[in-house]
Amino acid sequence: MTRVASARELIRGLHNLRPRHRGCVATIGSFDGVHRGHQAIIEQLRRRAREYQVPAVAIIFEPQPHEFFSAAKAPARLMRFKEKVLALFDAGVDRVLCLQFNKTLRSLSGEAFIRRILVDGLQIRHLVVGDDFRFGCDRGGDYGLLQRLGAEAGFSVEDTATVEIRGARVSSTRIRAALERGDFELARALLGRPYRITGRVAPGRTLGRQLGAPTANLRLRRFRSPLVGVYTVRVSATDGSELAPDCASINGVANLGFRPTVEGEGARPLLEVNLFDFDGDLYGRELAVDFCHKLRDEVKFDSLDALKVQIARDIRDAQNWFLQRG
Repeated sequence: MTRVASARELIRGLHNLRPRHRGCVATIGSFDGVHRGHQAIIEQLRRRAREYQVPAVAIIFEPQPHEFFSAAKAPARLMRFKEKVLALFDAGVDRVLCLQFNKTLRSLSGEAFIRRILVDGLQIRHLVVGDDFRFGCDRGGDYGLLQRLGAEAGFSVEDTATVEIRGARVSSTRIRAALERGDFELARALLGRPYRITGRVAPGRTLGRQLGAPTANLRLRRFRSPLVGVYTVRVSATDGSELAPDCASINGVANLGFRPTVEGEGARPLLEVNLFDFDGDLYGRELAVDFCHKLRDEVKFDSLDALKVQIARDIRDAQNWFLQRG
């Protein structure tokens, strides 16, 4: 008998679990980036889901635990929440259960976490986690506790194989480091795809047009970005539609940062993209911006005239970069 895959479903909070959600295989994690290591975990999960003929569920937290504990010192996310959920679905998960990480959840013991969420909430049949997975108050829960209580409650536990690429373990931390130094080739290898940021085009101050380079402005909806600087990019529509006739993607140059020349202190990061040979209307459309190469760091200029000169130079440098790669 073949398992019938359930429709993609995001469940926000334990209180939204219904009887139909009981009976599944599950995994737990932050899944920031949904990189090659995460994809391997999800493939394990999918195999078990087929064996048990139940849905595959990823349990995630919002905010991420290290953000709850470290606040402003937490590393920048590779993905915002919506991007992560969609990437988990694309990787093969049937359902995503998002738990609010707050004082109540943080105070649960490892045993209480297992009983309340995995047993009473989901009635899991099988759990896929790393053998170094820690959870519960003061990280008191571990793989051994899962095995022991799983045997009592009727679910099995399986650890995950470490995925290594180019001699080291794949991790979100390693990807952030690669992005920070502009190594987009390594980031792509670790992610299994180009590093991408998505967002909806919003009206701006038309400053780019005044400076001779009209831009599509994408609000990042995050306090911090793993990238800051000027980059060559390829842009497409997230819905797969063409941006222009017979044109699914367009090359461009992007500034991702805080625009120190024109913005004051406390500005949130903004992604501004200048699309080459394009003069259409993108307001309201959701775009996917794939980062290819770093041209320079973001700097503050003494005047708008100096900024205008540099923007023209950035456009030429980006166009030359694409020309050199055919």
